[in-house]
Amino acid sequence: MDARYRIRRATAADAAALAEIEHVCFSDPWSMVGIIETIQYATVYALVAENGESVAGYIMARISGEEGEILNLAVMPGHRRRGVARALLEAGLSAITLAGVREAYLEVRESNRAAVNLYQAFGFGPVGLRPNYYRNPLEDALVLRAALSVQETGT
Repeated sequence: MDARYRIRRATAADAAALAEIEHVCFSDPWSMVGIIETIQYATVYALVAENGESVAGYIMARISGEEGEILNLAVMPGHRRRGVARALLEAGLSAITLAGVREAYLEVRESNRAAVNLYQAFGFGPVGLRPNYYRNPLEDALVLRAALSVQETGT
């Protein structure tokens, strides 16, 4: 990732920036209220990549026991192709792995080849299909899964 970016935990104060990213990147964006509520759950890991004072992208993942789910990953168009999404995904997966997650799932638009390729680079593979999952336009979602490795720490 470009050295100008830094990844940190998201807070409710980031909600407006995340809502803007949602509106730019997704045809069916989350509301700001939904973002604020999600960020505040104890089982959610929300991270942002910032460049100076602006938020360039974010990832939100939730955990349930040993399973995790990537809820959203988005990077503003002007910040793409700089390793931001890769760094966010790596940081998000690391965070949920440290929290005890052993496998992660996500849904992705079937036509979003760039995202599918990124996820596959992190070990995600197809395990299902959700017909007509996305709206605006209507499209199937690929369900992807990855086994996560436990990081052993020495004492």
